[in-house]
Amino acid sequence: MVENERLKQELRRCEAELQELRTQPPAAPCLGCEHVQESTQLRDKVSQLQLEVAENKGMLSELNLEVQQKTDRLAEVELRLKDCLAEKAQEEERLSRRLRNSHETIASLRAQSPPVKYVIKTVEVDSSKTKQALNESQARNQHLQEQVAMQRQVLKEMEQQLESSNQLTSQLRSQISMYEAELERAHGQMLEEMQSMEEDKNRAIEEAFARAQVEMKAVHENLAGVRTNLLTLQPALRTLTSDYNGLKRQVRSFPLLLQEALQSVKAEIGQAIEEVNTNNQELLRKYRRELQLRKKCHNELVRLKGNIRVIARVRPITKEDGEGPEAANVVTFDPDDDAIIYLLHKGKPVSFELDKVFSPLASQQDVFQEVQALITSCIDGFNVCIFAYGQTGAGKTYTMEGTLENPGINQQALQLLFSEVQEKASDWEYTITVSVTEIYNEVLRDLLGTEPQEKLEIRLCPDGSGQLYVPGLTEFRVQSVDDINKVFEFGHNNRTTEFTNMNEHSSRSHALLIVTVRGRDCSTGLRTTGKLNLVDLAGSERVGKSGAEGSRLREAQHINKSLSALGDVIAALRSRQGHVPFRNSKLTYLLQDSLSGDSKTLMVVQVSPVEKNSSETLYSLRFAERVRSVELGPGSRRTELGSWSSQEHLELEPACQIPQPTARAHSAPGSGTSSRPGSIRRKLQSSA
Repeated sequence: MVENERLKQELRRCEAELQELRTQPPAAPCLGCEHVQESTQLRDKVSQLQLEVAENKGMLSELNLEVQQKTDRLAEVELRLKDCLAEKAQEEERLSRRLRNSHETIASLRAQSPPVKYVIKTVEVDSSKTKQALNESQARNQHLQEQVAMQRQVLKEMEQQLESSNQLTSQLRSQISMYEAELERAHGQMLEEMQSMEEDKNRAIEEAFARAQVEMKAVHENLAGVRTNLLTLQPALRTLTSDYNGLKRQVRSFPLLLQEALQSVKAEIGQAIEEVNTNNQELLRKYRRELQLRKKCHNELVRLKGNIRVIARVRPITKEDGEGPEAANVVTFDPDDDAIIYLLHKGKPVSFELDKVFSPLASQQDVFQEVQALITSCIDGFNVCIFAYGQTGAGKTYTMEGTLENPGINQQALQLLFSEVQEKASDWEYTITVSVTEIYNEVLRDLLGTEPQEKLEIRLCPDGSGQLYVPGLTEFRVQSVDDINKVFEFGHNNRTTEFTNMNEHSSRSHALLIVTVRGRDCSTGLRTTGKLNLVDLAGSERVGKSGAEGSRLREAQHINKSLSALGDVIAALRSRQGHVPFRNSKLTYLLQDSLSGDSKTLMVVQVSPVEKNSSETLYSLRFAERVRSVELGPGSRRTELGSWSSQEHLELEPACQIPQPTARAHSAPGSGTSSRPGSIRRKLQSSA
């Protein structure tokens, strides 16, 4: 339709141009000129072409009307084909009538098209505009013929669909006839069965009637006997009637009596329950108060004896633990006592009593609050040691180091030290230095040094104090949280971790963070030196379970050997043996100061709650109970009195300015202090 409209506009424009040419005044004709005759002939041809164009316009309008009609009919056919199964007969008649009309239209088009083609081919036009209009008309006719061919193809497809619908109709009719035959056969069978059932019913009725007659005779005979019995039973019936009336009166009054009795019983029971609840609440309150008092007294006794405090932390179950019975939770807690933990091992519950037990819901801050008092005592000149123990994958490194979002004990401890130092800045001058080392395959390495693979040795201080130090161990002076993060990141990158079957990032070495706090009282010149050892032990593991091979196997053997040496040291300390085998391992030798009675020591035992690790969990908790019973004696404060002379005062000032970093002979707290008479030291300790 758009193309037809465009052609019509071009024809109008051509007619307007021709009209303008006609209205122009003609030039003076040349008498006897050949051009005049040619122009006359051309005008005649133009008039003929105009007539032909007018005829073509009429034919185009008719074709457009027919195409529109066919389009409408095709739309109607498509809509009616969707409901062909419901209106088969009517649809066939309408389609046949429309097909006949379409054939007649196509025949008329065939009859009309040749003259147009003949005229278009035979006419020769010299006018370019008229010739262009004629060419466009021919193209339009060709396009219309293509559309007619497409309509024919659509009609063929419709005929094929009609044939397929006829075939489907014949199939449905055959199925309907088959179903009707089956229905007739089923109807005949039903009639036969109903007839047989009717005969059976009649026979059953006759038999029942005969039995009923016999039974009626017997009933009549029994009725006669009953009548005679009734005459004799009338006195007894009167007696029973009177008894029944009496029972009836009692039954009517029974609900009231029962309700009164129930109300009184309910009141008594409710009063008894309230008394019991009150007594239980009072007993529970007293029990909790006594429990808190007992724990307080026990902690004070442990502090006075110098026992190693032991806390346990249970990690949550993760997706790495898998599913099924092996990933079941076997660890439970006492709701009234946070120092009791229960383990279900091989179907039997085993209980353990420690100083504190943290559930999987406990946060890093909850754990740090428990060890906060120990860490602050480092500022006062005490030696403090906190070490994490447990199997591979139990969460030791997370508890000690943590993440950026949830920092562990290491970073929170240094932050706490900074805050305490700032509070005492008006009276005290403090210097905090940090060293990070690891024990890998029984080799001591400096994680903050320029050569982390260099082997270090543990030596006795040459001043005769009996303290240990590590020559060449690098110390960093930290003054802010940013310094802490840099030190931790540098040390963490140098630490040895590998993949095992039990942990994707398994620590293959014992990591020690050594924090030394040196303080000087600006008013009295008193100097204190405290050392905080934060130890992340490598995980104990069974070689067959962790899948260690080659170098991993050698690492696991060294780890288990050092942990066994730690167990031997704990056993010797527990039994108060004269010789404690500290030198059997680099780990126990380095921790000798922390385990020999001159330090406040706390162990964090990390356990896994799943069934497949119950054996390792049992071993860790038993080891924790043994460690808890070890008495180291009360920790002593390491202080030194500075001189008031100007010369010694000048010597104290550089002590607060340690180069950052410097390689120095790292010693235990107090190892670098000058020797003083024993009486002065005793007086300082008593005054402190």
